[in-house]
Amino acid sequence: MDTTAGADEETVTGGWRQGTLTNLLNPKMGAFYVAVLPQFIPPGADHFTTGLLLTTVHVLIGLLWSAVLIGFARILHGWLRKPQARRVLDRITGTVIGIFGIRLALSN
Repeated sequence: MDTTAGADEETVTGGWRQGTLTNLLNPKMGAFYVAVLPQFIPPGADHFTTGLLLTTVHVLIGLLWSAVLIGFARILHGWLRKPQARRVLDRITGTVIGIFGIRLALSN
């Protein structure tokens, strides 16, 4: 069994490589860009250049959002490992799902 692959995935470079490969091989990502981005390309603009620019903006926003999530996870790391935190998060999640269920049940 190759143990180096598991160790590599725990590094920043390994995680970056795995995430990039996953997105490139995911057909839903291609469908997203083909379905969503063309509606934001102004008439008369070069489709390739503008599409590349919009894709770059989407990737940068995703990187920024991921960095914020990672930062908060690092800050809250100690608290998130406690059983009390799991109970609080489970209760919040259960309450939100319950509210959605009741709202769905009462809707037309």
